[in-house]
Amino acid sequence: MKRMIKLFMFAAIVAAFAVPALAQSKDCTDENKAAWYQKFLDNYKGSAEQQKVAYDAAKSYLSSCPADPSDQIAAYLKKFVDLVDKARSDVAAKNQLEDAYTKKNYAEAVRLGKQVLATDPEYIRAEILVALSGFSASTTGDTSLLGDAAEYAKKAIDAINAGKPFAPYSSKDQALASLNYVVGRATAKNTPGDAIPYFLKAARFESDLKKSPQLYLDLAGAYNDGPRAKLTADYQPFVGKPETPESKLILENLNQVIDRQVDALARAAALTTNATDKKAVMDDLTALYKYRNKSETGLNELVASVLSKPIPDVPTPITSLPSTSTPGGAPTNVGSPGTNGGAGNSGSAKTAGSSNTSTTGQTKTTSASATGTQTGSAKPAVSPTPKPRPRRSNHRVGM
Repeated sequence: MKRMIKLFMFAAIVAAFAVPALAQSKDCTDENKAAWYQKFLDNYKGSAEQQKVAYDAAKSYLSSCPADPSDQIAAYLKKFVDLVDKARSDVAAKNQLEDAYTKKNYAEAVRLGKQVLATDPEYIRAEILVALSGFSASTTGDTSLLGDAAEYAKKAIDAINAGKPFAPYSSKDQALASLNYVVGRATAKNTPGDAIPYFLKAARFESDLKKSPQLYLDLAGAYNDGPRAKLTADYQPFVGKPETPESKLILENLNQVIDRQVDALARAAALTTNATDKKAVMDDLTALYKYRNKSETGLNELVASVLSKPIPDVPTPITSLPSTSTPGGAPTNVGSPGTNGGAGNSGSAKTAGSSNTSTTGQTKTTSASATGTQTGSAKPAVSPTPKPRPRRSNHRVGM
């Protein structure tokens, strides 16, 4: 029985069956029952066409004869028929899922994907398609499925890391990069700081995504809307007052975040090929870089070399001030060695938004961490106030 079940779980029984129906009466006679059963035995291990003959024979036996608990042949044939019916139903649902995703009916694809997974939890492709459908819907303005996108992308990531198939992607790295990016975009909507590790993971896999400026614009935005916004708010009570160890500590942590933001924008600028978009990203990058360094010196060199260095990780919070101040200059965290590369197309200038007008024309900072000088009673200025940045709505995760 186990062998029979295994055979039919994977058989192509849902193919188009062109075999004619059995040419015999439907009367429940011993002769007919014997003929149906023999027909079943002769064909159930064969080709798809033969399996169709076996299925029809079993159906004839079961539909022609009244239920009889003592009929062991009928019980055996029913197990076979139920297996075939379930397999056909599963394949039909999977085909409907593929069709809904292909036709960009994303809400339906999410519904069908959940339905498929309810009967076949090991079908990782459904988890991937649910994740991509929820993400793709958000790029057209429907953010209601982002929760599903993040949930099923995380499940697919765990499954793929455990050795499960990564189709429809061409490689494991492509799959993991895209799925981490999906989680990042979904998470950034409500908790941008939590999205940063997912964007960083997406950038470190060998995939086409790491060559997309949009990934780094999203990363810069997550730094802007997450830790930078929080640290800026933490600094507000100290504006216009003499510096204190607490205010300096906040600025030290804030500058670490701004350095990461500069690095992300530099990568976006380096990867952007469209002249208009490149100028827009460079304008934002220049404003933020000048705010951080009080000069544009070293900016062009940073953009030219940043892709040859590893992307820096999330900064470790500073919990105490250094005993002495470090002279100012180019930020020490920007462009630290890492894995990147490639070319791509950028979004609009406003997509970077992490600096934008929020970093231009602001008051000067005189803290030790920003300028390399200590002024004692000087009144430090607030850091640029981060502003939410619009996202591109037409960015898709490739496969």
